Amino acid sequence: MSASTKRPLPHFGRAVPALYVTALLASGPLASDLRAEHERPNILLITADNLGYGDLGCYGNAVMKTPRLDRLAREGVRATDFYTASPTCTVSRASLLTGRYPQRHGLTIQLPGIDGNYGVGLNQSEILLPQLLTPQGYRTACFGKWNIGFAAGSRPTERGFDEFFGHASGNIDYYTHIYNGRLDMHRGTEPIQVEGYSTDLFADAACEFMRRHADAPFFIYLPFNAPHFPNPKNKQPHQPSIWQAPQRAFEAYGYDPDTTDERERYRAVVTALDEAIGRVLDELTALHVEDRTLVIFYSDNGAFMLKGRGFEVASNAPLREGGVTLWEGGIRVPCLIRWPCQLPVGTVCDEPFFSCDLFAMIARVAGATLPDDCIIDGRDPTAALAGTAASPHEALYFQFRSYSAVRAGPYKLLKTAPDKPWMLFDLHEDLGETTDIADRHDEIASRLAAQFDAWHVNFAKRN
Repeated sequence: MSASTKRPLPHFGRAVPALYVTALLASGPLASDLRAEHERPNILLITADNLGYGDLGCYGNAVMKTPRLDRLAREGVRATDFYTASPTCTVSRASLLTGRYPQRHGLTIQLPGIDGNYGVGLNQSEILLPQLLTPQGYRTACFGKWNIGFAAGSRPTERGFDEFFGHASGNIDYYTHIYNGRLDMHRGTEPIQVEGYSTDLFADAACEFMRRHADAPFFIYLPFNAPHFPNPKNKQPHQPSIWQAPQRAFEAYGYDPDTTDERERYRAVVTALDEAIGRVLDELTALHVEDRTLVIFYSDNGAFMLKGRGFEVASNAPLREGGVTLWEGGIRVPCLIRWPCQLPVGTVCDEPFFSCDLFAMIARVAGATLPDDCIIDGRDPTAALAGTAASPHEALYFQFRSYSAVRAGPYKLLKTAPDKPWMLFDLHEDLGETTDIADRHDEIASRLAAQFDAWHVNFAKRN
């Protein structure tokens, strides 16, 4: 790289160790208030499956009908620079529930097939979020896609959740709930045959749980399997592998429910998801707990760009590429957070933070203490969301398959394979990652590369 005019490497704000931050907050007046059970907020953590950055109206999609998520954005904070810890489903979910980088918890690959999904998956020694919340008086439930291991000892009700209704694998049929020829829906640890569209079933289960526990703090993890693309292995030989949605979702656009246009079918899937989330939010209002409920919504990773397979119909616009890559389209995802009286209404947060931070945020608002025998990489982003502080991270790091990346301030350092050179992008000027500026800003590129190397080596020394 040649010498050139260089901008200094930006600083997001002084990085403070997560355990120190949590200990400090736990001793303050907010934490003491939250320890009173009646004042602890309910927590509703919703994830979509492979929803693209550009798939929602509130993120600029002029065609997609997502009125309830658009309303959630108006009622809370819309994050523009939120990242998932990994561009694939299994790994991102493991990091969300542990607050740890994939390289820290060790589950760095997508669990494959029946054997993978019904194996141990995430190390059973890892501490999951509900295990921190139960001692604080929370009732906890998971309704939807698990995808981090379903062997004995790995299932949700064995990892801290009081209740589970959902599927073990990553990609079921929306109506038959079959995964690779096997019934994959479970209640608790037992397989269960139920009728209905999976998106609606999971939303209904969340509403019913809230009705039963409206008088005590609850934590609901609601990981929808929508809008994941269809899997031909879930179909009988005569069945088409197409996006599935209820008739009413097609009618919202004036589409024929039998349309063969995959773009129209995908829109219906997203609109059905939006409608289901709306029902869950309406239930909070009906139960008069809306004002004391923290609601978080985000996509587990970016939309997949499945070229040549008929499914390249989602949108990560204006980002480049999609799932299973570390281009922005794979890891920068929509994120909406509403917390009445605590976070400003109708605002935008452009400070970078990532899914592990939600672990730290939820633990803190619940009055829980983070584990002291393992490193939590997440840092509470509440101040950044409120607009009173910069990002809690000096840099964010990513590694998946052959890809490596660093996000620091406006800069993104990326390489697509170990033997490829690092590329540098200024995301404030070039959000689509079209122009490599590493040669023009060699000092910044070299410094970020050294930081990545130090971060990577660090995992051999720390738990």
